[in-house]
Amino acid sequence: MTGNDPAQFLAAEQAAQLRAWLGNVEVVRDLSWNLTDTRVLHLRTSQQDCILKTGGEGNHHISRELIAHQSYTRELKTRGLAAEMLFYSEELRLMVLDYLPGTLCAGTGDELSPDIHRQAGAALKIFHSQAYRLDPDYESRLLVKFRRLLSSEHRISVSQCKEIERIFAAQEPQDAVLVPTHGDWQPRNWLVDQGQLRAIDFGRFEFRPAASDLARLGSQQFKGHPELESAFIEGYGEDPRHEPSWRLMLLREAIGTAIWAYQVGDAEFEAQGHRMIQDALARFE
Repeated sequence: MTGNDPAQFLAAEQAAQLRAWLGNVEVVRDLSWNLTDTRVLHLRTSQQDCILKTGGEGNHHISRELIAHQSYTRELKTRGLAAEMLFYSEELRLMVLDYLPGTLCAGTGDELSPDIHRQAGAALKIFHSQAYRLDPDYESRLLVKFRRLLSSEHRISVSQCKEIERIFAAQEPQDAVLVPTHGDWQPRNWLVDQGQLRAIDFGRFEFRPAASDLARLGSQQFKGHPELESAFIEGYGEDPRHEPSWRLMLLREAIGTAIWAYQVGDAEFEAQGHRMIQDALARFE
């Protein structure tokens, strides 16, 4: 326990609002990744433990998480699979969530547990099944977005950029069915408590194709572990991945990973992104 005053981590207005919500509170632990300006604090009051999340003015993750908790996490909450949002201020980019017990799945034995992946598939299906939208322009917007990304600063090779552009140029955008998605569905956002999985961090929430929530798993945990992939799909109830859109999802995920990691200075994650690009491009050969 740090015993720190949360005002050390917050702007004056945010600290004042937090005191109005919770009264006297102390910081148990700073859980921030420290790659962006998103701040995540484990707090303790005389009554309860909770999680505070905030970010800077240009941080879109807080507003996305607010939308998710206001409208799309109810089904997960009723099953004990996600935290309750206790307080929020969109103006101050500040939210307080109920504290969920458990250990982050990433880096533990549970990361390679078929049962945990089965639970993750079942939980994701609950989340995806709440709503859907048909969007004829989704793929076209992504094409513009990722061409813009590739024009920014990065370390993807010239030859790979040319191959990616060739693939993009051959793309024929189709209508897309979009559902509520988590955006980072993987073990680093799964808590495990006595064998029970729970989901955290909805900061990348957005309506996307259902298969997009399998892209990070497909590039990480599923590689070399078909038993995890099978367990996840069993829990989900069907396989939402279909070609050729799945190959494009993996390629976009790889590009986004490599460029984002480079821009925030995460060398290890950037290297993973470049491996993902190689694997994704191989699917088009």
